[in-house]
Amino acid sequence: MTDGEIQDRIEQLQEERFRLRFRSATQQLENPMLLRNLRRDISRLKTVLRERELQNQGSPR
Repeated sequence: MTDGEIQDRIEQLQEERFRLRFRSATQQLENPMLLRNLRRDISRLKTVLRERELQNQGSPR
């Protein structure tokens, strides 16, 4: 995935996480593990972006 695609996916996951958190405040979720999984997926993608950023800084241009 390109950096732009990863950013788009992060935004999608954050929006979905927001909706699930909102729904969990008003009613019980069918699968509460979804919130944890979404949070971890977002973190993984952010880690990939950061690793790429650091790798690009370290390489001579």
